[in-house]
Amino acid sequence: MEQLFGLNPQLLHDAVLMILAILFLFTLMSYLLFNPAKKMLKDRQDRIRNDIDTARKEREEASAVKKEYDAKIKGIEKEAEVILSEARQKALKNEAKIVDEAKEEAARIIKRANEEAMLEKKRVMDEAKQEMVVIASLMAGKVVAAQINTSIQEKLVEETLKEIGESTWQS
Repeated sequence: MEQLFGLNPQLLHDAVLMILAILFLFTLMSYLLFNPAKKMLKDRQDRIRNDIDTARKEREEASAVKKEYDAKIKGIEKEAEVILSEARQKALKNEAKIVDEAKEEAARIIKRANEEAMLEKKRVMDEAKQEMVVIASLMAGKVVAAQINTSIQEKLVEETLKEIGESTWQS
């Protein structure tokens, strides 16, 4: 009788040998092809993971550096304000110093003008005294020449004083 599938011992033997050969080839190929491919994929995953970690670390470092530079910029701005404040204070001090020097100079000028006025006043008083001496000598000459009495002499003194003026005499 004929077999349905034609299973005979030779076919079973060939099938078992073929299955063993396929398993042997699969095992051989997995060591030769699949393992290197798996290793290559694993290395690629590791490299990508390392790149991601490196990028994350660099981003964190960049953020830290940015914060540091922002802090430095704020510090520089504060330092600039301090320098400007100091410059303003120095300018105000210089202004006060210049104003004080100008006031001192004005006081010296006023003092010198007052001294000159006092000297002029003394000179005018000396001139007035000299005129009085001249007038007194003229009066004495008139008194001697006229040989007048004391009442006339008092009149002459009063007239002379009126001629000179009271303001000149009192200042």
